[in-house]
Amino acid sequence: MLKQVTPLVLIAAVTACSSPVDRRQANGGDEYTNVLVESALIIPAGLNTPVYSKEYDIPKPGSKANASLVGRQLDIRPPLQVLPMAEGTHVEEGDDNIKIVVESIDTDIELKNELFDVIKNYLASKSIVILNEDFDKGVIETDWIENNEVIDSNFWGTDEIYTLRQRYEFHIDVRPHGRSGNLMINLIDHEESYDGKEQDIILSGEDKRRYTIDMLNNAVAYMSIKRNQAIKAKRLRDSLGIDVNIVKGTEVEGEDVVASYWLAEAPYKRTWERLRIVLPEMGFEIVDMDSNKGLYFINVNDDSGFWSSLWNEKELPVKEGSYRMILEDDTNADKTRIYLRDSSDKPLTNEIVEAVYDGFSELMQEDRKIR
Repeated sequence: MLKQVTPLVLIAAVTACSSPVDRRQANGGDEYTNVLVESALIIPAGLNTPVYSKEYDIPKPGSKANASLVGRQLDIRPPLQVLPMAEGTHVEEGDDNIKIVVESIDTDIELKNELFDVIKNYLASKSIVILNEDFDKGVIETDWIENNEVIDSNFWGTDEIYTLRQRYEFHIDVRPHGRSGNLMINLIDHEESYDGKEQDIILSGEDKRRYTIDMLNNAVAYMSIKRNQAIKAKRLRDSLGIDVNIVKGTEVEGEDVVASYWLAEAPYKRTWERLRIVLPEMGFEIVDMDSNKGLYFINVNDDSGFWSSLWNEKELPVKEGSYRMILEDDTNADKTRIYLRDSSDKPLTNEIVEAVYDGFSELMQEDRKIR
């Protein structure tokens, strides 16, 4: 059957084509391997031997060098490197394994779940079928991945195609603390065929390394896109204000005192992060913090001018000194209680807590610009 082709294709058709195997070899063949290495010049009797310069001497190969890598056995392609392009990734120096170290960038997302989702979504984006998946063992095994390359385009008939088929296995190993882990990859099956005929290819260790690094870099590049999107989404989420209400307590003589507190309309972690921004703006110096206990150690001063602007030069509702701010989950999981106490962990008077509420809630509710 006659094919309809463009002039560009016709030019390509008459150009010498090369297979993936040919492209790893130097141009001109391996004739140089057949050249006999001659001894030094023969100096006739009566003449002095000239002084030879060693400037252009080729150094002898080291003890670990493979002396058989000459001619067609020598791969001239530049080596590939593992590229930790995604946020929170790096390569451990001196490690021979093909892997990257991945660190968590969002405490709200479990790292192992994130890595599994990234690899699965990457494979899906390339229409690569997952043959086996084991979350507990941290393994994702692909089905055959087939790539076809036209080596010789025949104007009158069928093209000659070089086919590469491979299967990979990803390993995800997250440390017990959940803040970091390793993403590794192995090439577990490899087949090549040319024009329908299977090629007898024995991969060297460097060949396998090239293939696996290439696949790993592609997966990490996909992770980079997803992590950048997640970072932007988190910044947008954190920039939005949080509504805060006052829950008034009671201080009736003869009855148990019920302390007033502020109720934030947001989960604990988001409220915690928001307070790290708001407290300094209120003139509260954060001295120390413990997120596990929901505890901020703060000092109160009037350097910021917040208190003066709030109270129009009246007496400050909170005296300068050391205090504690405590966060607790509300009975509603999407809300957080905020208590203000003195340095001895005693609740401040309801009058003070309620007096500070207006300025505090205004700053908490304010939307911030994303940088």
